[in-house]
Amino acid sequence: MNAELQKQIQSIASFSENEIEMIDSCFEYESFKAKEFLSEMGKTSNKIFFIVEGLARIYYLKDGKEITTYLSCDDGFIASYSSFINQSVSFENIQCIEDCEVLSITFEKMQYLYSGIPNWERVGRILAEQNYLCMADRVLKLQMIPAKEKYLTFLASAPAKIIQRTPLIYIASFLGITPESLSRIRQDIS
Repeated sequence: MNAELQKQIQSIASFSENEIEMIDSCFEYESFKAKEFLSEMGKTSNKIFFIVEGLARIYYLKDGKEITTYLSCDDGFIASYSSFINQSVSFENIQCIEDCEVLSITFEKMQYLYSGIPNWERVGRILAEQNYLCMADRVLKLQMIPAKEKYLTFLASAPAKIIQRTPLIYIASFLGITPESLSRIRQDIS
């Protein structure tokens, strides 16, 4: 099993060696090129992805514009959680910003682990809770915090890889500001 994935899972709950082997057998290694989709709008999202290496984003379309809602890189999880949990059509895309190596687990394998390993339900719950908190925090920041403060908070909290390698147009969209506003903010703080 990937060492970082195992570390994250075991930070949530304890598992025996046999259970770790069972969990490992449910993850599949996949690789994607930059601009490829891990999951597409209009289709049911059947996988949660753990990014071994790479950079990806979640976005949806509004009036023909791409609105980035989530960014993830090495050692992070990414999924269209609403579609995954409900097994319903997704309204968002998950796209690689750079080439990505991922470990994926399907909805069916998650259910298999839920039924076979009691502590796995804790992992699923914690992932869902983290996703909810991330989304709730993002909504509050979009509505309540001035643009400059949003960017400074982003710089203080996002992984360096996301800050350094994500195109500014995606960062601006993620922060809910125009690329021009982001450019002005970046000039003001430099």
